[in-house]
Amino acid sequence: MKKIYLFFCIIGIAFPYYHLINFLQANNWSMNGFFDLLYANSAVSMISWDLSVAALSFFAFLIYKFRNKPLRLLRYFACLFMVGFSLALPLYLYDTHDAN
Repeated sequence: MKKIYLFFCIIGIAFPYYHLINFLQANNWSMNGFFDLLYANSAVSMISWDLSVAALSFFAFLIYKFRNKPLRLLRYFACLFMVGFSLALPLYLYDTHDAN
């Protein structure tokens, strides 16, 4: 199972950044219009809100866990804000998966 989580970590970085780089290339390396497109239509808004609520829920979970092991959880906060939920959750699952 750990190999599957590691695979999801890799694609959790690769896929979002592939599309971000494509967006930036098409817009002369500018973020102008990026956030407007997040809510351009109902389908995209649904996905944006779904991921936002999931990421905020995971963030709240990390804050709850942070009380017990403060230094260990900082990497998940960094992943969540620097890459996104697509890396933070698989990395957390990878790190906390029982080796048995």
